[in-house]
Amino acid sequence: MNSISQTAKIMQNVSIGFYSVIGDEVTIGSNVSIGNNVTIYPGTKIGDNVYIESNAVVGRQPRPAKTSTIKMTEPLAPLEIGSGTTIGAGAVLYAGTVLGSCCLIGDSAVVRERCTIGDYVIVGTGSIVENSVDIGQKTKIQSGSYITAYTTIGKNCFIAPMVTTTNDNFMGRTEDRFKFIKGAVIHNGARVGGGAILLPGVVIGEESFIAAGSVMTKDALPRKVYKGVPGREFRPVPEKEMLKEEEK
Repeated sequence: MNSISQTAKIMQNVSIGFYSVIGDEVTIGSNVSIGNNVTIYPGTKIGDNVYIESNAVVGRQPRPAKTSTIKMTEPLAPLEIGSGTTIGAGAVLYAGTVLGSCCLIGDSAVVRERCTIGDYVIVGTGSIVENSVDIGQKTKIQSGSYITAYTTIGKNCFIAPMVTTTNDNFMGRTEDRFKFIKGAVIHNGARVGGGAILLPGVVIGEESFIAAGSVMTKDALPRKVYKGVPGREFRPVPEKEMLKEEEK
């Protein structure tokens, strides 16, 4: 048995599995498939041709801990999901975020509040995108990656499995840290290899390549390969590996 608010607006050809809950003022487009035991929080806007797999939690408001750096004074705007997007089983998406069209949010992935995610973005299985993150179109974030709050990722980037970004050099020990919290900035076309770590505020230049396992303590120049601990410039990125004009 489902619980569907009378104020929800559901368009044509929508299928809803068992034990799902659809809140007040939810808008669901045409040709949408919703699995079993899905919760869609009030006000969420879902475009046409969207797939939401079983056990997903969609559009919840954040409830930070009393010691959290995030302070909530009023509810955030409802979550928006663009047409053609797929939300994996057990994924959790928060209010205040906008997902573009034709995205894929993998199974058990988490996308927090105040994020902007462009069209054709992939967030892999088990990955976490924290609050206030911007991700450009056609970027791929592979399984198990951690994208910390206040990170910016450009278009056509590749973030390999288990990449970790950080934003706090003080790790919560001083009040001064609030002035310096800043995520990485990853420019268009950059690639970050598996298991790499980006320290707070590091800038990864356009089309640069960060080798697997590197620890980036300083900025990476555009179109250069970096590797090591700490990451150091190794060589230019070969011209044949650059994005073609039609791919940008």
